Amino acid sequence: MNRVKVVICGREYTIRTDEEPTYVYNLARKLEKNIAELVGINVNQSVYSASVMIALSTLDEMNHCNEDNDNLRLQLKDYADEASRARLERDSALREVELLKNRIAELEKKSGK
Repeated sequence: MNRVKVVICGREYTIRTDEEPTYVYNLARKLEKNIAELVGINVNQSVYSASVMIALSTLDEMNHCNEDNDNLRLQLKDYADEASRARLERDSALREVELLKNRIAELEKKSGK
């Protein structure tokens, strides 16, 4: 596990993570940029308030992504089920074709006698 020190809005945080330090540094930079943008838009907004708003926005985005992932999983399951049914139908049709070929061969033998 990595211990990564980052500075966000002038405050140092030590984060323990399995992620690469560069990844964590990039997250911290993005968070600091987002906070600065919110505080810049509304000078009366504190860093704390901006952080809460960003946290809420991030959770909202994460929830929407999770819903999208769930929908994609359901679609993939439906596609897999449909493909399985199509394989079963194909196999059944191939067996029927084979039976019909055999039947034709039998009829040709009988008519040739």
